[in-house]
Amino acid sequence: MSIEISNESELAVDQERVLALAGFVRDALKLHALVELGITFVDEAPMTELHIRWMDEPGPTDVLSFPMDELRPGSDLRAPTEGILGDIVVCPQVAKAQAITAGHETINEILLLVTHGMLHLVGFDHAEKDEEKEMFDLQKRLLLEFYESETK
Repeated sequence: MSIEISNESELAVDQERVLALAGFVRDALKLHALVELGITFVDEAPMTELHIRWMDEPGPTDVLSFPMDELRPGSDLRAPTEGILGDIVVCPQVAKAQAITAGHETINEILLLVTHGMLHLVGFDHAEKDEEKEMFDLQKRLLLEFYESETK
């Protein structure tokens, strides 16, 4: 996978772990090895601008996803498609506040948000209750499996 990570925020981000997670999620979703993904970390002001422009909602948000080629997870019956997965924008300041509320480290919140963003890029959504359950269950499973893989 061609993953480009850019940290334009004032907070430091463990880009190696983010890269490792993105590769793990790509493999777990059986995406083509050459799909392209951009991950950008921005401060609250630029995230607020993006949130207003694309979602018509005020204030900064934690993560936004911008799909490109409408790629979907692969399967044993269907070969994955090469293409541009899209871009994810994460606000580390919002992630930090959410991490404090949740009682875990900021990097864990960032990894959750990147996973969440990648699931949106491949078509998952949480607008409906059943969609939310499917997406959040998969998100949790992917994160737990990633954390387990780090200890091996």
